[in-house]
Amino acid sequence: MTDPEVWLRGRPVEGVPPLLQPAAHSLLQCREELERLLPGMTPAVLWRAENGAASIGFHVLHAIGSLDRLLTYARGAPLSNAQLQVLAQEAQPDMDLGADDLLAAVDAAVERALDQLRSTDEAWLIHERLVGRARLPSTVIGLLFHAAEHTQRHVGQAVTTRKLLSNGVHQAPA
Repeated sequence: MTDPEVWLRGRPVEGVPPLLQPAAHSLLQCREELERLLPGMTPAVLWRAENGAASIGFHVLHAIGSLDRLLTYARGAPLSNAQLQVLAQEAQPDMDLGADDLLAAVDAAVERALDQLRSTDEAWLIHERLVGRARLPSTVIGLLFHAAEHTQRHVGQAVTTRKLLSNGVHQAPA
């Protein structure tokens, strides 16, 4: 039998404040799911997009990039030019990026996120933060949880896309 999901293992993530444990567990679950999904996947499969759906590679890159951007907003900082450039390039297939490259990038992104969760003072969780060019209102906790939830959403999309490609689903039903 496989392990239960991270949040059901009864182990807190060391150093992460209690109120942020769900976000930490979600991010660790994402990493584990990608560690099962990506090994052995060729660039051709990673970057294959069918019927207007995004590729597995896009979902992984977007999960990494959006996690970084949302955590930047949670710190109360604006996005850098480098982050904006990454955002502009996420949708572009990169046949030079293989499964091992993506796994290493996921691991690094999750570790950075966990470090930020560990250094977040719970007293700051309800402080307002502004998001994007429109400077839409959120809070530190809102951004941290959305970062974890958004990451999990795209990991789920990558898993589903892989299943569809493996099952030979290439065309929409008539």
